[in-house]
Amino acid sequence: MKWSVEHKPSYSILKIQLDPGEEITAEAGAMVLMRGDIEIKTHTAGGIAKAFLRALGATETFFVNTYRAKSSAELWFAPALPGDIHAIELKGDEWVVQDTSYLAHYGDIELSIAWRGFKGFLAEGELVWLKVKGHGIVWVESYGAIDRIDLRPGEKTIIDNFHFVAMPANTRYRVRKFGGWKSFLFGGEGIIVEVEGPTTIYVQSRILPPFAHILRKYLRR
Repeated sequence: MKWSVEHKPSYSILKIQLDPGEEITAEAGAMVLMRGDIEIKTHTAGGIAKAFLRALGATETFFVNTYRAKSSAELWFAPALPGDIHAIELKGDEWVVQDTSYLAHYGDIELSIAWRGFKGFLAEGELVWLKVKGHGIVWVESYGAIDRIDLRPGEKTIIDNFHFVAMPANTRYRVRKFGGWKSFLFGGEGIIVEVEGPTTIYVQSRILPPFAHILRKYLRR
């Protein structure tokens, strides 16, 4: 398998070259281009379906597509929004990824629900985080550019939950509201994540809710 990310950081696209017998899994709807003899299987990812059913009491599931090369093949994948793509290499460890930040993975990697909270508390405050573990590569996507933050032991930082992209699963963190109730409801931040080092965190430079709010002004007209 060979890969590259082009047109960074605003309009990134992931290009994958597979040898016969190799396969890659990606979020539904991310495929841009396919070349070669490729077998496609659409399925739920790991234990995600059961986790969603238990959490929601509904039929919502997380679908992905697995592309298996029957000959030498090429695939392109792109985020739904203008933004960046970053590769996280797993060597038997676990990472937590925002559900909207997962793009694709290669290798022996399992996807599951890491955390789900604040359901129904605020329409834009619901959190769904995925856990990725195993050996291989996970590509994460962003709205805007991706920044890496390295925290020293005991060092703390606070991140808006929508700006969060990924971090190691063993990171010490706490999810809470922004300030007091007045700040939480009217301060424009909502839910935040307080993280303590040592760890590495990836964040995105843009988030969708403010952009959607601006668009609603024009859609009313």
